[in-house]
Amino acid sequence: MAYVVTEPCINCKYTNCAAVCPVDAFREGPNFLTIDPLECIDCDACVAECPVEAIYPDDEVPMEWEHYIDLNERLADQWFDRIINETKEELPNADEWAEVEDKLDQLQEEWED
Repeated sequence: MAYVVTEPCINCKYTNCAAVCPVDAFREGPNFLTIDPLECIDCDACVAECPVEAIYPDDEVPMEWEHYIDLNERLADQWFDRIINETKEELPNADEWAEVEDKLDQLQEEWED
């Protein structure tokens, strides 16, 4: 079992969760974090650190967000070189975005490097 980041993270990207991960399983996207399921050791440390309650064990992801299980795996592969293991500034307007629902269409998969 691995942990999965779900929709509430989009456009917030609080990084408290990544800072406590003992195995550097978090990957950073432009406006979302993901957990590499091959690196995650199921320690549960990240769950309590997420202020928007976006992280779930893969077998407890709410039904409306089950597609995030595959999305996390795919994005972890895509962002394999973007390991994040420290706290960074959240995105602008993160607190406002935390209250928004149905925001998958806001997910940015590509970095503009």
